[in-house]
Amino acid sequence: MPNIIEITDFHAPELDVYARLTENQLLNLQGPEQGLFIAESPRVIERALDAGYAPVSLLLERKHIDGEAKGIIARCEEIPVYTADFEVLTRLTGFKLTRGALCAMHRPILPDLKTVCAGARRIAVLENVMNPTNVGAIFRNAAALNIDAIVLTPACSNPLYRRAVRVSMGTVFQIPWSFFDRELPKQPPADIRILKDLGFVTAAMALEKNSLSVTDPRLKTAEKLAIVLGNEGEGLAEDTINACDYTVCIPMNHGVDSLNVAAASAVAFWELGRV
Repeated sequence: MPNIIEITDFHAPELDVYARLTENQLLNLQGPEQGLFIAESPRVIERALDAGYAPVSLLLERKHIDGEAKGIIARCEEIPVYTADFEVLTRLTGFKLTRGALCAMHRPILPDLKTVCAGARRIAVLENVMNPTNVGAIFRNAAALNIDAIVLTPACSNPLYRRAVRVSMGTVFQIPWSFFDRELPKQPPADIRILKDLGFVTAAMALEKNSLSVTDPRLKTAEKLAIVLGNEGEGLAEDTINACDYTVCIPMNHGVDSLNVAAASAVAFWELGRV
């Protein structure tokens, strides 16, 4: 029997996770590996449940109880389901941005790098990609275009931030991912050495005089390839570029020299993900 709770008090602490806690507060609610995150929309929530993520509570527009979220509620009978009409729910911060359904979920303990990369032939590496929209878009591109795993430096936006999850359409639950160890030396080559030790040829996406075209056959013949993508404003650190086996660029026209990192990832994944 579902535990349906009508919202009458907007200041109820049970609603803090949806309306009042910041992403960083959710991340560290019970420690950095046991915090919470918010999944939005029935489809995204279903993908999270399919991937084994544990729900804490649901916040639903009333019409979804017997509609799009009916199956979700059936799968989550032990958790509270907070509900009200849409006009009421819009008084909660951020609810207008959803498709009428939110689910608070436990963050998982992230796997180590060897586990994430086990069996992977093509991985993406994100260095200091700080915009959650870009992170979410890169995950969606990776899922669609044959990338087996994603590894992020600690300065990247967390893939389970609300906007990243929403933009990814739940593919953050489908692609194995983790962060490089925060205790590693800050010099980027330490990350690249780990990838090489795992057997990956490393390809830095950067505009350099000696850059290969993304269509260069040497890249496709690599048994295991790590595609390294950099920060939105500054690209990859020079030390990272120098440490990689190849520097790779996307040929462009009309004097355009670069693409948004999410757009560049789609082109690179399409070309290099087909093994």
